[in-house]
Order: sequence, then structure tokens, then C-alpha cells
Amino acid sequence: MSKKHPIISVTGSSGAGTTTVKSTFDQIFRREGVMAASIEGDAFHRYNRKDMRAQLDARKAEGDATFSHFSYDANELKKLEDVFRVYGETGEGKTRHYVHDDAEAKTYGVDPGNFTEWKPFESGSDLLFYEGLHGAVANDEVNIAKFADLKIGVVPVINLEWIQKIHRDRSRRGYTTEAVTDTILRRMHAYVHCICPQFTETDINFQRVPVVDTSNPFIARWIPTADESLLVIRFRDPKGIDFPYLTAMIHDSWMTRANSLVIPGGKMDLAMQLIFTPMIKRLVSESKRA
Repeated sequence: MSKKHPIISVTGSSGAGTTTVKSTFDQIFRREGVMAASIEGDAFHRYNRKDMRAQLDARKAEGDATFSHFSYDANELKKLEDVFRVYGETGEGKTRHYVHDDAEAKTYGVDPGNFTEWKPFESGSDLLFYEGLHGAVANDEVNIAKFADLKIGVVPVINLEWIQKIHRDRSRRGYTTEAVTDTILRRMHAYVHCICPQFTETDINFQRVPVVDTSNPFIARWIPTADESLLVIRFRDPKGIDFPYLTAMIHDSWMTRANSLVIPGGKMDLAMQLIFTPMIKRLVSESKRA
């Protein structure tokens, strides 16, 4: 953690909704005049698309059916830890972009499935913002979590997470339901051992819970809407959180535990604005005084 150069890390698996959370943070940054250097978790994959397929085939031939992008060794976690550490010390660092599709290829001038070159952050940023799979990893080899000043987990109940992933990968990436299902099954081991442990490291978790039937996510025709969901917000340390203010500002909200707040799903953006705006302002203010 760094008073001078703070880091915010948003962590969640594929289909969890971290991109939506990033959009809300972008709104707060613009409104409050905060200059954020941003990095994406995909930038720290170890392999491009072609090499990843070769790795998957090789691992499968060796009898390992659990290797996936969720796996620690499929990612450059030491490099990610170094970026967090160096930014906290100096306010500088480098990142790159993983190009997913033809639209991004036109923007970045790199074929889909490949990485752009590493480039330095713009100088003078107020904080570093990470969004991806591994922003709160703490294991025997790396401790990324300790370098982040604010860690946020995005964790829908798993059937909803699968529905969101299936619909996204079918509509945006052209995958079949069967192909996405195979990916979900292959990632399950790493989901349990690499993704879930991070949510004990996060400071705040957002978990969307649908109130409609999601019992078979593989045939669901629609993603449950925000109005068909509740949102559970868990604070690891509730000290300093003004729960009476939050429940007064967010109608139809209530507390279920001393550190947990439940709100209507459609109020997620409002809740994030209320919770994170003062936190971001405090981080930036403290960094300027450091």
C-alpha cells in the first residue's frame, strides 16, 4: 500500500461484471477530476491466443484438463505484482493491451488474439486502477493484494455468473453455448483455487443475487435484469462505514449482518457512487499530502 501513489483493484472472474464496475469508477474519476492510470488483467496473460491454444492442447495431452486463463501459471503475476509495487513507489509503470476482436484490432493496429507493445503510463496520474482476474492474489509466490489500497470483489452467484458469460461470449465473441460450457468446466478447478481465495482479501464485495429462476444457466434465454436482482455488499472492515446514511439514501435497503448491506439490484450504481466517491477523494487527498 502507498499513501503517495494509491492503487485500486477490482477483481472478478470472466462474466462477473467487473467491466460495469469499471464504468462507474470512470464516471467518478471524471466528475471528481481524478486522473487514473488504468490496467487490464488480460494484459498480463502469459500467452497470446495461438500460444494459449497450443498450451491447452499440450496440457490436455499430459492429462491436465484444468489449465485455463484463471490458472496462476497462465498469467504473468510476478510482472503484475511488480507493476503494483513500482507504481506505489514511484507513480510510474507500464502496461499493454490484449486485442480481443476485429473492432479492437482497428483501434490498436494489432491482430485479434495478440498483445500490443508495453507502454508507460501517462505521467502525473493520481492513482492506478486495475480491473481483471487476479488483482487480489496472495499465494506462496506473489502477494499482489498487499500493494492495493482498495480491493473490490465482484462476485455474482455462480449460476448468474455463468449466464452472463454465456450470453457475452455468444453475442460478442461468436462462441457456441457448448464451447462456453467447455470453458466453464475447464476453469472450475482454477476458479476454486485461484479466483475464490481472492475474495477473502478484498475490502468490499458486491454479489448480485437474482430473484428469478436461474436453475439451468445453460438454457437461459435472458440475463436477469438489475430489477430482478438483489445486491449484497459486504465490507471486510465495517469501521467508518456510515450504514444509517447508506440505508437512508438507498431506498428499500437493509442490513443482514454487522458488515453486510442488501440493496435492490437497480441501485448498484448509486451505491457505488455513495460508497466509493468519499474513499477515492480521501485516497487522492492523502496522496497529495504525502
